[in-house]
Amino acid sequence: MIERRSIPDHTVITGGAGWLGRALVSRLGSPGSEGLRRGLRVLVRDEADRRGIMALAPEANVVVGDVTRPRDLTTLFQGTHDGVVDVVHTAGVIHPERWSDFDAVNAGGTRNVLAAAALAGVRRLVHISSNSPFGTNPDIGDTFRNDEPYDPYYGYGLSKMHAEVHVREAVERGLDAVMVRPPWFYGPFQPERQTTFFTMIRKGRFPIIGSGAQRRSMVYIDNLVDGVLLAELVVTPPGRGWWIADECPYPLAEIVATVGRALHDEGYDVTENRIRVPALFGMLAEAADRGLQRVGRYHQAIHVLGEMDKTIAVDISAARAELGYEPRVSLYDGMRESIRWCRAQGISL
Repeated sequence: MIERRSIPDHTVITGGAGWLGRALVSRLGSPGSEGLRRGLRVLVRDEADRRGIMALAPEANVVVGDVTRPRDLTTLFQGTHDGVVDVVHTAGVIHPERWSDFDAVNAGGTRNVLAAAALAGVRRLVHISSNSPFGTNPDIGDTFRNDEPYDPYYGYGLSKMHAEVHVREAVERGLDAVMVRPPWFYGPFQPERQTTFFTMIRKGRFPIIGSGAQRRSMVYIDNLVDGVLLAELVVTPPGRGWWIADECPYPLAEIVATVGRALHDEGYDVTENRIRVPALFGMLAEAADRGLQRVGRYHQAIHVLGEMDKTIAVDISAARAELGYEPRVSLYDGMRESIRWCRAQGISL
């Protein structure tokens, strides 16, 4: 039997202006939303982000601050001591301005949030992790099980691994905290890098490295929000972590073809993608990425290219069994929703 907790009096979200943060705020704070919650508190980085969140959730308490500053977290939790409090910690950096931000934000920021949550007496904290602490699959047929050993992928993976270690240490000290590990997102609220991905496919310019058979797990943003809220509310032992993804991994060539079909069916002119790049290209990009990160530098395009020839595939069976998680949206349908969202925002593809 899957036992669920009651809805908390206060729901605290860090990283509210990020991709997942905005999707959570939209689900939990938008007027008329099926999942509307009172007592929503959201941490964002600046005033522009605050205005954006208020447009989504007019009744939310939005705090401008930074997870690297403990005093800002004290402000975030003010006024929550009169009821049950849950936290969803989404704040983090994937493609930073400075390489040192990996450790400062992803590891140090998580440590600060855990400390503030413990002081506030939260009921449960859900930490949003990643596939990167576990690296890439050793071969194209492998799929990460729920309990994999750490094998971090460069600076981001190392920082997210350290964040998970901080979560486990907090659990040992008595905090009820769990982890959600999503792979590549897609869906509404997407950042510019995802729009670039769509545009390259529409123009037939997205380079498929190697055979295109390398597999990638992906997660539609609404599927991910479902999984995060289950991790929050379903009663499980503290310290657990789950892969939250779509039903199965997809070959990269299938991802590209599906996006192209979705674009076409949404009325866009799509040029058939015929660009194939030898696997050596990915190996060279990874070597360049490794060299740059060794000297404390980071280049987003090189890093992404260095990953594109690899399999990152995960098994969601533990989330299904323990949380009752079931991905509701398919790759094709999710990509069409992504494209519709872009059009509604006036984003050119």
